Amino acid sequence: MTWAIVPAAGLGTRFGGELPKQYLEVDGEPLIAHALRALLSHPAVQGVVVALADGDPHWPGWREFEGKPVIACTGGDSRADSVLAALEALPESVRADDFVLVHDAARPNLARADLDRLLERGRADPVGAILAAPVRDTLKRAGDDGGIDATEPRERLWRAFTPQLFRRLQLTRALQAAARDGVAVTDEAMAMERQGVRPLLVEGSEANLKVTTPADLAYYRFLRR
Repeated sequence: MTWAIVPAAGLGTRFGGELPKQYLEVDGEPLIAHALRALLSHPAVQGVVVALADGDPHWPGWREFEGKPVIACTGGDSRADSVLAALEALPESVRADDFVLVHDAARPNLARADLDRLLERGRADPVGAILAAPVRDTLKRAGDDGGIDATEPRERLWRAFTPQLFRRLQLTRALQAAARDGVAVTDEAMAMERQGVRPLLVEGSEANLKVTTPADLAYYRFLRR
C-alpha cells in the first residue's frame, strides 16, 4: 500500500481571482476533491496527506475521503516546503523506504490506467518514476524582442506531470538538500536529479492536465461531459 501527498498551499495567482484554483468547483465539487478521488479510489493508495496554507478558510475539513484517511498539515511558501511538511506528517507506519506519491491538487483528471502503470513500473525501479508525456510540438527559442532565434530539437524532451513516485526518505533528503543549497526545485524529480539519480519516465495521458488558467478549467469541464 502507498500513501499520497497533495501540496495545496498555493494561492493560484496565475489563475487570478480571490479563490485558490484548487477550490474552484466543477460538477458541484472543488478541483481538489476530483484530484483526491482519482488517488484514493485506487486500491493501492492507503491514504493522503494534504499540505494547506496556514489558516486556509476554504478547506472542507475532510478527515476521510473515499473511505480512506485524510491528514491535513500546514504547508510552506513553496511547493517543496509543502511536500516536506507533508512527508513529516505521514503516519509512522510509512517506513523510510516506502514509496510515496506526490500529486498536484489542480490535476483533477488523473486516469486509473496511468496510475496503475506508474505504480507498477515506479515501484520496480530503484529510484522511482513520474508520469510524463513526450513533447510533440515544434519548439522555438525566442529572442528578447519576441522574434524567433532558433528551432530547438524536441527529441528526448518530455513534459513532467504528476503523480511522481519516490521513497519517503530519499525524497525527504533530496528536498532538504535543495533547500540548503538555495535551489527552488519545481518538482520532486528535479530534487532527485540533483542527487545524481535518474527517475524513470512513464508515459501518461495528455488529458492529465494541470488547471492553471481559466481555459484549462473550461477544458476540464468539457472533458467531464
